[in-house]
Amino acid sequence: MDEKIYSVSEINSFISDIFDRDAVLRNIQVRGEISNFKRYPSGHCYFTLKDKGGVLKAVMFRSRAVSLRFEPQNGDTVIAVGRIGVFERDGVYQLYADLLLQQGAGDLMLAFERLKTRLEAEGLFAEENKKLLPVNPRCVGIVTSAAGAAVRDIITVAKRRNEGIKLLLYPVKVQGEGAAAEIAGAIDFFNRQKLADVLIVGRGGGSIEELWAFNEEKVVRAVAASRIPIISAVGHETDFTLCDFAADRRAATPSQAAELAVADAGEYRRRVITCRERCCAAIQQLVSKQGHELEKLNNSWVLKDPERLFADKSLRTDAAFKGLLNTIERQIQQSQHQFEMQAARLDSLSPLAVLQRGYTVTQDSDYKIVTSAAQVRWGDELVTTVADGKIISIVQSAERR
Repeated sequence: MDEKIYSVSEINSFISDIFDRDAVLRNIQVRGEISNFKRYPSGHCYFTLKDKGGVLKAVMFRSRAVSLRFEPQNGDTVIAVGRIGVFERDGVYQLYADLLLQQGAGDLMLAFERLKTRLEAEGLFAEENKKLLPVNPRCVGIVTSAAGAAVRDIITVAKRRNEGIKLLLYPVKVQGEGAAAEIAGAIDFFNRQKLADVLIVGRGGGSIEELWAFNEEKVVRAVAASRIPIISAVGHETDFTLCDFAADRRAATPSQAAELAVADAGEYRRRVITCRERCCAAIQQLVSKQGHELEKLNNSWVLKDPERLFADKSLRTDAAFKGLLNTIERQIQQSQHQFEMQAARLDSLSPLAVLQRGYTVTQDSDYKIVTSAAQVRWGDELVTTVADGKIISIVQSAERR
């Protein structure tokens, strides 16, 4: 029985697929001691997690490493959050870390990961559910603290981009007890009253404890359920909350959120001016081109001497007519010659022509042609046809040769 022989690459790819399909390995937390830690110029971090029983290779790519709130050192005990995958080139499995927590960092990040995993499984962060932001909104709703720097940044940037934009602030607590309920209530209020075309939900940066209201399940669900597109602007570039994952767009800062939400009226004016100038230039170029074409046509021989347009065609028509007559005449001559030849041939085959040469045709009384002396007896009446008539005769005798 033939058995398939697998290549090394096929085996590594097969094992990688097994790892990728395992729900536990796709989102896992591993505690261990860091060793051989190295941050490369690319920003990627490579290290090993170990305990008394074994070691595990790990990598944290630059996009995740920029969020680190501490510089990992060899000997640190950490909790690494990420997925286990296969590095197919070397045929080894390793941990692809998304987050590193120092031992004793508290239960908040563990709670963050558990809630993130559960809500992600429900589809609250799915890309296909994200709504497009309006191109030119008339009203922007803002859900943040009235006393924070975030609202001032949003208003400053929004008005700079479009002085006529309408901004509606729903002031809420952004940290502490009751903050999550106020934030979720504000989002629900804007949706029920249909007061805005897009919402900015956020605050300035802070610690994980200060940003925790935007990780509360009620806030995340309110953001995901909003019929109005939401831009999440929580913290700064390195800060991530569950609100960021549920929102339709994430902004690194409140100022960037305003840039995403409010169209730049000055840029629109510049584009309109540019389009108008290009249209005017295109129209002028077209008019100039058509003017040259008109002048060229006015000076053309077609308009000045239109008969020339038909002169060549008249000569060609005459030549064609003459050629047609010659062809017909030749065909008539050929047909006449063929007719004469066929008539001559027919005449040569005519029995009358044979009679002209002295031959005769003899028939008995029943008009049967007599071809043998044995056909007649004495006294039979015979009719002999000659060139100019018929001869009636009576048989006197019949002699055979």
